[in-house]
Amino acid sequence: MFEKIKYKNGIKKMQQQIVNIENKRSRSQAALVTAILTSTTPSDEDVDFFNRYTTQIEEIRTEMHELQKKLDELTK
Repeated sequence: MFEKIKYKNGIKKMQQQIVNIENKRSRSQAALVTAILTSTTPSDEDVDFFNRYTTQIEEIRTEMHELQKKLDELTK
């Protein structure tokens, strides 16, 4: 029972982290889209931020899926 609560809380925290990082990533994404639309080269900083945030999101999603699997196993 305690483990279920622990996993559910962990999943909620990770979902919130993903939302926060996606908000940050959207700023650099907007800069990249603007650069593409204006046919200019995006700044290296914007590209780095976008890639860094995307990597963080993917890592958190992987962890979250693992927790979800563990939770599913407990509820069977």
